[in-house]
Amino acid sequence: MKKDRFTEGVFDSYPDVVSVEEIQQMLRIGKNAVYTLLKDGAIKSIKVGKRYIVPKKYVAEFLIKK
Repeated sequence: MKKDRFTEGVFDSYPDVVSVEEIQQMLRIGKNAVYTLLKDGAIKSIKVGKRYIVPKKYVAEFLIKK
């Protein structure tokens, strides 16, 4: 992913694949809001069973779109 000045360095402390809890911390929103964003496809993700797999770059892309 091409680095954007807006997100460059902001999420460096997070792993490349983030959990729902880490997305909460990254965006400073509640768990229900994260699940809504994931279910609606606002933040791209891969669903494996009941778990969401979310590459950190997808969270950054979500912020850039907004």
